[in-house]
Amino acid sequence: MKTSEIRDLIDFISKSGLNEVDIETKELKLHVKREPDQKVFKSSPVITATAPVAQATAPVAQTPVATPVQQPKATAETAPAAGKKMVEIKSPMIGTFYRSANPDSPAFVSVGDKVSKGQTVCIIEAMKLFNEIESEVSGTIVKAMVENSSPVEYDQVLFVVEPD
Repeated sequence: MKTSEIRDLIDFISKSGLNEVDIETKELKLHVKREPDQKVFKSSPVITATAPVAQATAPVAQTPVATPVQQPKATAETAPAAGKKMVEIKSPMIGTFYRSANPDSPAFVSVGDKVSKGQTVCIIEAMKLFNEIESEVSGTIVKAMVENSSPVEYDQVLFVVEPD
């Protein structure tokens, strides 16, 4: 990960109002944390990046912005069947949520569709990298919790699935 990409990520986090973010991929583990109640204009977050070869911690100055984070509205309002245990497909990272590979393609999944374990359900763009998000369970999509092209946070629910 390049220094400029890390700075862009820090700027995005400061604008979102988040105080702590964890991002983990196959190649990188990143932890960003800043003090939530600082009264000064500059804070010093602690960034920990772990690569397969090295581990580093670097302070970087940023300007905190008090912007409330809004949860995106659900795209479908289908009531789940009573008594059934639902499984949530959550975002493994922060980024921009896309329902299809490109604007001309159909959505990977829609409410009512059957999904199988390992099937791609959406894409999350993070720092100009497009990451396919796969279902961890087989079942039926009951709810789509995020609008297309919306920003998502780490661990935010993307879909609700009724397991088979």
